[in-house]
Amino acid sequence: MERTVGVVGLGAVGMAVARALDAGLPGLRLEAVASRRAQSASACCSRLSGAPRILTPRDIAHTCDVVVDCAPAAAFREIVEPALALGRTLLTLSGAALLRHPDLVDLAGRSDAAIVLASGAIGGLDALRAAAEGDLRSVELVSSKPPGSLAMSAYVREQGLDLSGLAVPLQLFAGSAGEGARLFPANANVVAALALAGIGPDATTYELWADPARMRNVHRLAVEADSARFTLEIECEPSEENPATSRLAALSLVASLRRLSAPLVVGS
Repeated sequence: MERTVGVVGLGAVGMAVARALDAGLPGLRLEAVASRRAQSASACCSRLSGAPRILTPRDIAHTCDVVVDCAPAAAFREIVEPALALGRTLLTLSGAALLRHPDLVDLAGRSDAAIVLASGAIGGLDALRAAAEGDLRSVELVSSKPPGSLAMSAYVREQGLDLSGLAVPLQLFAGSAGEGARLFPANANVVAALALAGIGPDATTYELWADPARMRNVHRLAVEADSARFTLEIECEPSEENPATSRLAALSLVASLRRLSAPLVVGS
């Protein structure tokens, strides 16, 4: 049975997802899109062969079986709450927003909805979830990003930091995943996903660096458990449309959509 999909947010990630759906994903049909910029939405839809409808996020929640959240973190609750209340399947990259709004997970449980948090710009979540079934002792993430991708974050502006002339790496944060997600809501989705898959936001440790030598976002994960010890380093190519967004993030949403109706799912 074919399920209808609505994509909310038509930036670099949202358009990549919309194009993939328009090209065809088994069991899914792009029904509608939503964007705060009506002219931009019309222009985007004109490039799609399926001619999806342009609706509000609330109308998408009422219309579509699956809602894909690709909007800025500030709009998370406005988009997500109506969809979950109606029992929809929600796909999102906004792990940091989920940490800030844990009641939405409870809402999903009460309404028989499903939240699928895509892996985004990190790997190893399947091994981490498996390790969490035993004694998971530590989860540490060190993220290094080009200064330009961090310069507009609220924390950097509030602290009056000038990242444009950095000659050496600058540590912006060291602490728990929960605090990192609070201070850097647009940059902590990776560590939030790790926290939700593993030992939680208070026990997961996080470092965030602005590194002028980096041209790409680099994440280094270290996990220790009774079942395994593993490290993973991933260097993500930036999106051509938005260099602050990893290309892998959009692809992870497409992969998550594909898994919804796949006859074979690889990985836990």
